[in-house]
Amino acid sequence: MILIACVDDSMGMTFNHRRQSRDAVLCRDLLSLVQGRPLWMNPYSAPLFPDAPENIIADEDYLSKAGADEFCFVEREDVSNFSDLIHTIILYHWQRAYPSDRRFPLDLSEYRKTETVTFEGKSHSEIVREVWKKQ
Repeated sequence: MILIACVDDSMGMTFNHRRQSRDAVLCRDLLSLVQGRPLWMNPYSAPLFPDAPENIIADEDYLSKAGADEFCFVEREDVSNFSDLIHTIILYHWQRAYPSDRRFPLDLSEYRKTETVTFEGKSHSEIVREVWKKQ
């Protein structure tokens, strides 16, 4: 599984029980990254992708249904029980730390950072995309 998440500088995923960002540029980057391959997500996340392409699959049980090399966009779910299935993590983050109520649960020491890309977002002046591969 290829996991995608947005986090702040403290690895927070939600702020006041809501997503941390609705950045449209980030969403476009994410769609270009998956290149039309299946992109699984919770129905909560689907509105981030208006006029969603056919490769987006919104399902409450998406983490259990996604294939080994398919992408899963996670905003609120605890993925700890799926850690054995996750071989790649893609993190989007920016230079902010919010008083988060949910944090990214996986230990990145089991992974090696293989790529870093920085781009300008719509709501954030700088967004960093990191790709981490399991060692």
